[in-house]
Amino acid sequence: MSVALASLLETVVRANGAVPATIGVVRGVARVGLAADELIELASRAEKKDALKVSRRDLGYICGLGVAGKPLYGGTTVSGTMVLAHLAGIKVFGTGGLGGVHRGAESSMDISADLTELGRTPVAVISSGCKSFLDIPRTLEYLETEGVCVGTFADGRQGPVDIPAFFSRDSGIKSPKVIENEAEAAGIIYAQSRLPISSGMLFANPVPVEHSIPQGEIDAAINEAVHLAEVEGHHGSDNTPYILAKIKELSGGRSVAANRALVEANVKRAARVAVELSKLEQSTISSEQHMPATLPISRADQATSETKSKLPPRTEPVERADILVAGSLAIDLACDYVPAAGQTIPALRTSNPAVIEQSLGGVGHNVAFASKSLGCSVMFCSVVGDDLSGRAALASLQQEGLSTSGVKVLPATSRARTAQYVAVNDATRDLHVAMADMGILQLPAETFDFDGFWEPVVSHTKPKWVVVDANWSPELLSKWVAVANKHSARVAFEPVSAAKSQFLFKKTPEMEAAVGESACVPNNTVSLAAPNEFELAAMYTAARENGLFDSTGWWRVIDSLGMSSSGSRERLVAMTSAALVDAGIPQQSIQLLPFLPCIITKLGARGALLTQLLKPGDARLTDPEYSPYILSRATSTDGVTGGVYMRLFPPAAKLADEAIISANGAGDTLLGAVISGLAAGHGRIEDLLSFAQEASLLTLKSAGGVSKELAQLQPRLKDIAP
Repeated sequence: MSVALASLLETVVRANGAVPATIGVVRGVARVGLAADELIELASRAEKKDALKVSRRDLGYICGLGVAGKPLYGGTTVSGTMVLAHLAGIKVFGTGGLGGVHRGAESSMDISADLTELGRTPVAVISSGCKSFLDIPRTLEYLETEGVCVGTFADGRQGPVDIPAFFSRDSGIKSPKVIENEAEAAGIIYAQSRLPISSGMLFANPVPVEHSIPQGEIDAAINEAVHLAEVEGHHGSDNTPYILAKIKELSGGRSVAANRALVEANVKRAARVAVELSKLEQSTISSEQHMPATLPISRADQATSETKSKLPPRTEPVERADILVAGSLAIDLACDYVPAAGQTIPALRTSNPAVIEQSLGGVGHNVAFASKSLGCSVMFCSVVGDDLSGRAALASLQQEGLSTSGVKVLPATSRARTAQYVAVNDATRDLHVAMADMGILQLPAETFDFDGFWEPVVSHTKPKWVVVDANWSPELLSKWVAVANKHSARVAFEPVSAAKSQFLFKKTPEMEAAVGESACVPNNTVSLAAPNEFELAAMYTAARENGLFDSTGWWRVIDSLGMSSSGSRERLVAMTSAALVDAGIPQQSIQLLPFLPCIITKLGARGALLTQLLKPGDARLTDPEYSPYILSRATSTDGVTGGVYMRLFPPAAKLADEAIISANGAGDTLLGAVISGLAAGHGRIEDLLSFAQEASLLTLKSAGGVSKELAQLQPRLKDIAP
């Protein structure tokens, strides 16, 4: 198996809610769940024909030589994989094809160890049947003798179905059992695990229709390949590779495409079966019940759509917290490109070598975890689906010390998927492209029962700050901002992306925008925003297109500052840089100030730009120490505006490319650190930004999301003068 295919299959498993565990032998050690570097190492050895084929009989040999100081590499057969999977507690295994009884086995006794393994090891194998050049009827007879349950997925077909013949959906041989879907397969595995039966199961999954080769056509190629193998004397372990190579040649390569498609389909099916099995195993089933296909997460503080009018009391206490973060909770995959010679970015439309790490993420989660790590009391509010990823996310939150009482679990009937985020980074660890499945946060507002579930959380928590990220739909974003204002909390906005940053200004038929024409200082609904330069530009455009810059309130504030709406170029260049001014970043910040009175624009390696609207009487307006950062002083005495503070903060340090491990959570860490300081009363924002950049630096040098070392900065935060 190539690295590209192995990586694809692991991604398929994750995308379908399960956890991949590729199995092999690396440097004489049997591994269940190969790390990315081990996968590359093993695949490289296999390509050089320097890896053994490891069945049950070979495990002691190859591992024993490893103990003796002779490290070898091996790819495991179905039987070898079953042994190791069972030792690791894995009950479902997806693969391509199964070994079986070879043609002419009545004289050669050539029978795969896969069959006897299925008779004694309780692991469910999902494959496209046995390889089609084998004797399928005798293979089924052998499995029956071994006590192995064999069934075939109906895949939308009605009535009896054939057991697949690997490259073809049909074999002319009826399957002993027919399985309708993954839930039925999981029920069979679960039931057998409760019985004193130690054999495995074979669930045959037919090759996808579009890649199926007609039975007559593939049979002709197989018969010719088998004949040539016999004539040329290929037997034993050499037989299968030779025949497969001949079938590829005789089918014009169609067998290779079919093989790849069926492997991916089998792994996808196996992942879904594993998810359904996990639900069964984690649910309490009474003796009166039949085994259900799916069971929702049982939590007293969650409500299905049928019971939301009568919400049960919470079982977890909602405690006071200085910060409430409302945003996304996701399973993050960071794919760091391993550069080829002379190339620093991944190539398009092909597989690229990478190191792939999985962690708990989501913008909201990252901000919450950063604030919690810095010693603040935090309530995190989000939503997950009733799936394996959701359960994993809740368990990880508890391990991080974040309460789950603000996390709503949508029932399985909603078909909602827990959010996932995949970031593909270039050779310098900068984001190249990202894919985000955050659809669960975009569901209709009535799905969540906001007023019955989350508003009481805000009411009981009584936060000083509410941080909201833009993964929510515009309607829910407005609800979060409105409820924060209702309970006298200041709001910080994390824009997430250029597209979603515009949600802040978007009206819906059901709800006014979170920031509309009337939300101008001193009646602003949001106190702070932390965009990057692209999000800032998108927010500026959205505010302009929604008419905010034509409103009376906006003109009143801008006029009171005694400067043009774009400011003085020379002064702006002196305070920032010509490049930033040419990009319009300071100008866009100034024009947004009447609605967002404090903007921290994250500029990556160029630092961060703080633009803030000061109130009348602010000491910074007259303090000589702050004079270089005062862009303007208000000429009016309206009691609302005093002037504009602007300051470019250089980066805390310049890291070499190889020192940057992950940039995905750096901006979230910066915002979490700033809000932590403000909520704890430690100084003004400009006093906190350098500290926040230092915290962000730790995350840049850490794998996964937010750095686990942030806690060491708690004393530094306390030393910042109030």
